[in-house]
Amino acid sequence: MAMNVGSSSGGEPEVMMDINTTPLIDVMLVLIIMLIITIPVQLHSVNLNMPVGKPPPPLREPVVVTIDIDFDGTVLWNGEAMVDRGVLEQRLSSAAAQPDQPEVHIRPNKLVEYKSVAAVLASAQRLGITKLGMVGNEQFVK
Repeated sequence: MAMNVGSSSGGEPEVMMDINTTPLIDVMLVLIIMLIITIPVQLHSVNLNMPVGKPPPPLREPVVVTIDIDFDGTVLWNGEAMVDRGVLEQRLSSAAAQPDQPEVHIRPNKLVEYKSVAAVLASAQRLGITKLGMVGNEQFVK
């Protein structure tokens, strides 16, 4: 804030060119307080509607297919080595075509390159496998 006490020239006083910002600051503080009051309280939880009661028992045990990927990239279907990628994709497409798809468990070796695992995952996704899971992840924990 500026204040003119007097001028040395004795003529007309100089015009004050400064803006009084005190009312502006007061209005801004009131607006900030109003904004804080009107914002709803954010909860750090997710409300879920969980089912009540016991789920019905499964009618039959699910069929599980295990795909092992060895350290050198060799793919095993339930312990049987796949000759090439075409045989694997043929089995994946036949599994995807079943009305009740089997659960496909992919178990990579700790030393296998990621591109081998990614190729199997991409094939499974492209061919329509919906029940897919990674097994043996505890070996990757340091």
